[in-house]
Amino acid sequence: MKGRILGLIMILAVAFSGCSGNNGKELFDTAQLEELQNNQEHARELYEEIIRKYPQSEYAKKAQERLPLLQKR
Repeated sequence: MKGRILGLIMILAVAFSGCSGNNGKELFDTAQLEELQNNQEHARELYEEIIRKYPQSEYAKKAQERLPLLQKR
């Protein structure tokens, strides 16, 4: 049930955010949801994508902080 609710939140967040060019906010939000759902590998990929695409953004800094906290599998 919790996973379904988080999935719905993720879908709604993406649907309402559009392509606003907000320097990685959507990717960061999605990565955080992936972490909550225990999808650490996908969260890691999203954080790395933020760092590549938006290296000067506040979200790149946040992503850098989150990466070491993810467990490698």
